[in-house]
Amino acid sequence: MSAIALILIIAIVLVLVLIAWVIGQYNSLVKLRNKIEGAWAQIDVQLKRRYDLIPNLVETVKGYASHEKETLEAVIQARNMAVSADGPASQAKNENILTGALKSLFAVSEAYPDLKANENFMQLQEELRGTEDRIAYARQYYNDSVLRYNTKIEVFPSSVIANSFNFTEREYFETDEGSRENVQVDFNN
Repeated sequence: MSAIALILIIAIVLVLVLIAWVIGQYNSLVKLRNKIEGAWAQIDVQLKRRYDLIPNLVETVKGYASHEKETLEAVIQARNMAVSADGPASQAKNENILTGALKSLFAVSEAYPDLKANENFMQLQEELRGTEDRIAYARQYYNDSVLRYNTKIEVFPSSVIANSFNFTEREYFETDEGSRENVQVDFNN
């Protein structure tokens, strides 16, 4: 076998290895991107469940605390804003507002012993609490998926493939600083 033939075979093998590597990197990025989409779908499912529970909860509270109209309207308005949000950043912002409104609603319920003892209210509150836990888990899973994806598109050598095929960074689903504070309720006003 001549030297030219050997060099040609080595060149072909190297090209095939390079092609296989590019395909592997591309497929890995696609899998990570799809994982993010699936994680976002799980958040969406849990948020829909939450949105469906809120009107029932508000109606239950109305029967006992009809003069708390401002709090009830704030919950409905926050729910409507959250339903219409698009994208992780907007969704997170509106979800934080909704969470604050729900905290206020539950704080109001403390002033009404009959409401707190109402079986329907207790059941709705428990379902909402369970849903909140599932949302928290789904957010964590989503953010973990985004972290893996964003890291993959930023590190060399996979960043070369990511840039070549227009893989772009994804947003995290984060809470804002204000939503981490305790809700202050004052019944003296």
